[in-house]
Amino acid sequence: MSEQVGLKKTLGLADVYAISTGAMFSSGFFLLPGIAAMQSGTSVPLAYLMAGILILPAMLSVAELSTAMPRAGGAYYFLDRSMGPLMGTIGGLGTWLALVLKSAFALLGMGAYLMLFFDVPIKLVAVILTVIFAVVNVVGAKETSGLQRFLVFSLVTILVLWIAQGLGWLIAHQPVDRIVARHNDFLVQGIDGLFATVGVVFVSFAGLTKVASVAEEVKNPDRNIPLGMALSLATATFIYVTGVALMTIVLDPEVFHASLTPVAEAGNVIVTWIPREAGLILITVAASAAFASTGNAGIMSSSRYPMAMARDRLLPGRFARVSDRFGTPVLGVVVTSALMILLIIAFDITAVAKLASAFQLLLFGLINLAVIVMRESKISYYHPGFRSPYYPWVQIAGLLIPVWLIVEMGWLAVLFTMAVIALGIAWYYLYAAERVERGGAVYHVFERLGRRVYRGLDAELRGIVADKGLASDDPLEQVVLQAVVIEVDRPIRLSGVVDRVCRALSREEYCDATVLEEALLEYPASKFPIVGSAALANVTTDVLPRTRLVLIRAPFGISIPAESARDERTVIAMAVLVGPETDYSLHLRLLAHFSQQVEQVDFGARWSAARSAQELRASLLRDDRHIRFRVERGGPFDQWVGGALKESRLPRGLIVAMIRRVDGIHMVPDASTVLHDGDVVTAIGEPEVIADLRKRVGGRSEAS
Repeated sequence: MSEQVGLKKTLGLADVYAISTGAMFSSGFFLLPGIAAMQSGTSVPLAYLMAGILILPAMLSVAELSTAMPRAGGAYYFLDRSMGPLMGTIGGLGTWLALVLKSAFALLGMGAYLMLFFDVPIKLVAVILTVIFAVVNVVGAKETSGLQRFLVFSLVTILVLWIAQGLGWLIAHQPVDRIVARHNDFLVQGIDGLFATVGVVFVSFAGLTKVASVAEEVKNPDRNIPLGMALSLATATFIYVTGVALMTIVLDPEVFHASLTPVAEAGNVIVTWIPREAGLILITVAASAAFASTGNAGIMSSSRYPMAMARDRLLPGRFARVSDRFGTPVLGVVVTSALMILLIIAFDITAVAKLASAFQLLLFGLINLAVIVMRESKISYYHPGFRSPYYPWVQIAGLLIPVWLIVEMGWLAVLFTMAVIALGIAWYYLYAAERVERGGAVYHVFERLGRRVYRGLDAELRGIVADKGLASDDPLEQVVLQAVVIEVDRPIRLSGVVDRVCRALSREEYCDATVLEEALLEYPASKFPIVGSAALANVTTDVLPRTRLVLIRAPFGISIPAESARDERTVIAMAVLVGPETDYSLHLRLLAHFSQQVEQVDFGARWSAARSAQELRASLLRDDRHIRFRVERGGPFDQWVGGALKESRLPRGLIVAMIRRVDGIHMVPDASTVLHDGDVVTAIGEPEVIADLRKRVGGRSEAS
């Protein structure tokens, strides 16, 4: 087992869709519709539609936070980093407990449908399924998601066929006037009954956001998480609304309200293309897939909460260990599954799971608040790949909706939510408070109000941007190889560096140095990220039409002022990105990449030993994307000597970015540039092209 190891990124768009969809379909569709219709009448499909709309603020906020901070733990991580470890403890423990209860309830729900054919002990079936899913989750996220995809796509296929058959049956057997007549109890308990039903069925959509807990394992989270959640919500809303509407039309109210298997009851009427027994088997298979997918997704999601909390010392460190063999948090899976089994055997899960839904509602409100805190903190490295539209109105609505729905659920739900909050507070002060020194982004909001700030979060978010990596089309090599290099041979203060940067860029870009200096001086020195022996900064200004990089080497030190003299830092290297506001995202990704380079243990030695500006630039490049080699008679590139680049038959995908002549002249080539004997070429390209060139160059490659 390894501690504090990142989880493998193995989940794609189909996995995100399957996890999110699978966490929604179970009791909300196969058990709940008849019960909900008792207080809303035939308006129950409208209640499902309203619930699907009301979940949108939470979905948009989770999508934003997940693309800004794709880390295991989902809601826990968001609350901890936005509002501090106390709120993180409450959210983490509460969400873990709620997920465990809901997952156990889902596996018990399979019994109601299996009993249509088999006389089986419901709790024994649930325990066996828990053990099976625990083993699958230990083996790996990819294997777990593979099972999840199979379950969800089987479920959705069967339900779409069921709905299509139902619509065909309606056209053939139910005239419009008879359908209208069946809806004379549209608001059987008035508008209050409809709103109360919205609160009941809202939890049917709660699983939508559970994919956030496995965001660390998602490939290309900026695209796959928001898109997967949106597709999942569209699927669930369509099936919920259309399917429940069919039930209200097909079934007599007395039968509908009393049934725990309404999908099967409706299927007995509308499924006519196969024998009734076969249709019942098909519906039972769909229900079993729904409950199983919810249980499986629940174990997968909830097991990441203990791991994330243990990483932050809110739980014992053993929970943070990831299996070297499987790449999964084994202890989190085992403890989560064991608690599920205990609850299945010892308690009436049905009643407790419904109460757990109230905490889920509170969590949705807090997540919307987390987005507000992160936005208002103005942390530069909080830069989500997806930004919630209509901020802050969407988040304000997302704060108010859960409060309204919890009140609709009654005082018992409120008391349970308060009990979970009390448990989180007690655990934090009894175990975690003395172990953590971390603060949330809310301190950055306080800074704007004249109070304190937690700088550790800036570095953590910068690390997250670095982990997400550069986009495939980011022009790292072009920006670095065209960087302005400034050598300073004496101690210098930051103000002197700014002056030199402005004068150098004004010469290169023919811009006003005074205007440029005003823009640079607006960037507070106290916010310069300092990584090891280097300072990094990005400044956005429309003075420059494109992004330029300036590298400063100062072996005698650059003094970076701070709020107090004792906190003043000295560095020997500095990288400054200057460009238009439209390049801000690119700046953050480039600086995150630079931070990884300068954190290497030998960076200081390589930086100081660089013999030329080109070697300084090369120290910030990706090793697998660039190469420097000499073109000379008798060498591996002998055929290129004396010919223009456009005639040299360069490997496809390779670009010659810089040429250094034997007389010391550096030049940016174009297609007509002729290569001379002894030229040192700096080329960039795709990793496989560079790897092939390295094999040809062998020991002749230039140091870089």
